[in-house]
Amino acid sequence: MKISYIDRLLRFKQPAGTSRGVYTTHRSYYVRIEQDGVVGIGECSVLPDLSCDAMPQDRYERTLDRVCAFVERTGGIPYEMLRGYPSILFGLETAFAQIDARGSLAFFDTPFARGEEGIIINGLIWMGTFDEMFARLEEKLEAGFRCVKLKIGAIDWEREIALIRHIRARYDSGTIELRVDANGGFTPENALNRLEELAQYDIHSIEQPIRQHQWREMAWLCGKSPVPIALDEELIGVNQLNMKSNLLDTISPDYIVLKPSLHGGMAGCREWIKMAKERNIGSWITSALESNVGLNAVAQFCAEVYGSELLLPQGLGTGMLYTNNTKTPLRIEGDKLWFLRNS
Repeated sequence: MKISYIDRLLRFKQPAGTSRGVYTTHRSYYVRIEQDGVVGIGECSVLPDLSCDAMPQDRYERTLDRVCAFVERTGGIPYEMLRGYPSILFGLETAFAQIDARGSLAFFDTPFARGEEGIIINGLIWMGTFDEMFARLEEKLEAGFRCVKLKIGAIDWEREIALIRHIRARYDSGTIELRVDANGGFTPENALNRLEELAQYDIHSIEQPIRQHQWREMAWLCGKSPVPIALDEELIGVNQLNMKSNLLDTISPDYIVLKPSLHGGMAGCREWIKMAKERNIGSWITSALESNVGLNAVAQFCAEVYGSELLLPQGLGTGMLYTNNTKTPLRIEGDKLWFLRNS
């Protein structure tokens, strides 16, 4: 077995606004494993100021060096050792999945990987001005999306609720399902009032209304909110099984939103999904600004882990973010992501 990696600076086609700032570039690392003449490539994608394994570039590369040397020496993934390094774990899982598939990008035997079924996805509306966000919504609807997620928290609340009011005046809930993602942009003091305002407009769910690590306040909100609450950032860094069960039992959210690069790789996300299902908590999977290498891995995993229960729209519509993205067999047609097996 031989292992190597390279890094690549990905450039956004247009600035990607979040409540934590605006991304114009994003650095990813590509791990290449060769075993018995078969090559597997996985992407290690870290989000600065968000990922639990985010660190200065030189330190990350030293960590990646050590992990790759260990894997090359032992021939396997040290799952327990990498619970705190989900981006590296996911990159290694992806590379080994491709090796197990004899070099194919169809990692698992699913209808999606065979090109027989597409995965329903939501359209993502990045933060911007009122006019920019509404124009992006119109583009998504014209493209065939019936579920859209609005990133909120960049413009003032009155403008954001006005935008949602304007959307609902034109499109009812039978025409378009609205999800919103606050990225922790509300405070414990104003969150419930804002959730009550949102409830007037048939919102499917809101992701992370207040910042993470406020379990008591989040649990109270989940018990009071008229809008279903989904946890996202709250799950970052919660890597041990007992911590996961404690979080779910304490907060009791309606949904959890899983990103393999942030939430424990494929192995960690399997744990989250199983534990959430045992508590009647819903879940869906999204990508985390990976290039098409990581996006394909997320999609393949999504189709495999949910199987026939893959019913909710997933957050996998990020394949056109970069000017220098990698080639991909993935295509979006209407509101579905398809894998083109023979491309």
